[in-house]
Amino acid sequence: MASTKVKAIVIRSSNVKDKDKLLHIYSLEQGKMLVSMRGVRGEKAKLKSAKEIFCFGEFIIENTKNTNIVTSVSIIDNFYDLSKNIDKYYEACAILDIIDKVVQEPDPQLFIIIIKALKALCYDDVKKFYVIDKFLLDIFSAMGCNFITERCSSCGATLGSRYLNLDIGELVCPACKTLSSVAVSDACYSVLRILSSTPYDKLTTLKFGGMGEAQAFNLLSKNYEWRTGYSMINLI
Repeated sequence: MASTKVKAIVIRSSNVKDKDKLLHIYSLEQGKMLVSMRGVRGEKAKLKSAKEIFCFGEFIIENTKNTNIVTSVSIIDNFYDLSKNIDKYYEACAILDIIDKVVQEPDPQLFIIIIKALKALCYDDVKKFYVIDKFLLDIFSAMGCNFITERCSSCGATLGSRYLNLDIGELVCPACKTLSSVAVSDACYSVLRILSSTPYDKLTTLKFGGMGEAQAFNLLSKNYEWRTGYSMINLI
């Protein structure tokens, strides 16, 4: 049987049979994959620490006719400290859920972003929603939707007042707004612009406060729901 080595993170798992586990992983080399871990729920299972969500490591996978079976895992990080803070845990779970729902193909840049986002949540004292906000901005950018611009995406005019056209996921001017457009305040746009330009490992330096911070999360959540049909509210 052929075997494959991938660097991946566990994004979802479910129990099957008596002691097996079915994992959805997102890998650097092959994108989203469905793999099986046999006997891993047993007390003395060698790979039991690799079966949980957030496990990031190098997976050796045997490619059989019916399924892909994990035979070895070299763990790089399991982001254990996420379990010690309920807010960070749910924010991290939301990141994995987004990947599970909207990403299929391999994307090396996005893979690095996922790991950076989880590291920021796990190890840094980042204010609530800053990581998920920046991550959503990165996801929208990967979708081709640019939030950070000084010109209307429809007519090219310099933006004074800004509106998010949910149909296209980009900013437009008052003349180009439609019934599916929502206003973007200056405070909200300032938060989005700063988050977009700040590396994940520097998010601890940011403290916004005020209405702009709340508006940024609400706007990004609304755009995510419009783009994908899935709600962010149930995740965090």
